Amino acid sequence: MNKFFTYAISGVLAATVFTPALMAVDKERSSLIVGVAPGPYGDLVSKAIKPGLEKKGYKVDVKEFSDWVTPNLALAGKDIDVNVFQHSIYLAKFSTDRGLKLSPRISIPTAGLGLFSNKIKSLADIKDGSVLTLPNDPTNLARALRFLAKIGLITIKPDIDPAKASERDIADNPKNLKFTPVDAAQIPRTLDSVDIAVISGNYAIASGLKLSSAIALEQLTEPYKIVVAVRTEDNEREFVKDIEEIVASDAFKDVVENPANNFKEFQKPQWYLTKWDIKQ
Repeated sequence: MNKFFTYAISGVLAATVFTPALMAVDKERSSLIVGVAPGPYGDLVSKAIKPGLEKKGYKVDVKEFSDWVTPNLALAGKDIDVNVFQHSIYLAKFSTDRGLKLSPRISIPTAGLGLFSNKIKSLADIKDGSVLTLPNDPTNLARALRFLAKIGLITIKPDIDPAKASERDIADNPKNLKFTPVDAAQIPRTLDSVDIAVISGNYAIASGLKLSSAIALEQLTEPYKIVVAVRTEDNEREFVKDIEEIVASDAFKDVVENPANNFKEFQKPQWYLTKWDIKQ
């Protein structure tokens, strides 16, 4: 009887010891699939978010998609649990247009748009009638046009919403640029056939381009920094809170600031700059 009692007490103590670790994992979602697009954000998830989740007891699979449409459809359809590839403006428009209930949670360091060329080295070298490729989805098309206006290549009509601008809303085009909207993921492949291209930072890096080689780089505002997105119904789930905790951790910052990675020169969210008192 004493022997049995000893074993019973040992079992209770063992359960007491291991319970906190088990409680750290979302009981209904201990395996997570994170959707990413090609480029640095998948690397950032793998290097700076996945290890923290695994330490908490989650099994994590990072799934790469080749476009900016499928990851949100997969998230809404519960084929993945989280995605990390888009800014909150794109997420909001996509969700509204498709009737999806998706929510942004926390922003991460982001590589902005860049103006790239295999033929010229500076804005002054852009010739009259140059052909330019830029993203064809409405949100990033408007964003690219605002970027071109910011660097002085065009002006946009003052009486329209710049967040909804299209080629029809260009007021002045002094260099008579010829605009060719293309799927964002395919733009790097156009560099040999066009004069200049506006390329999203993630696709530029995925194609082997360095941000430092850009003729000009976009200065991002907060709504255009990449976010972790989840289904709205999961907003209060433990795994979502765990992801936010990891992104706001010193371990995450150490990966981002490590010069051996691609992320150090990314533009940081305001919460990140404030938390660690970093000047950008």
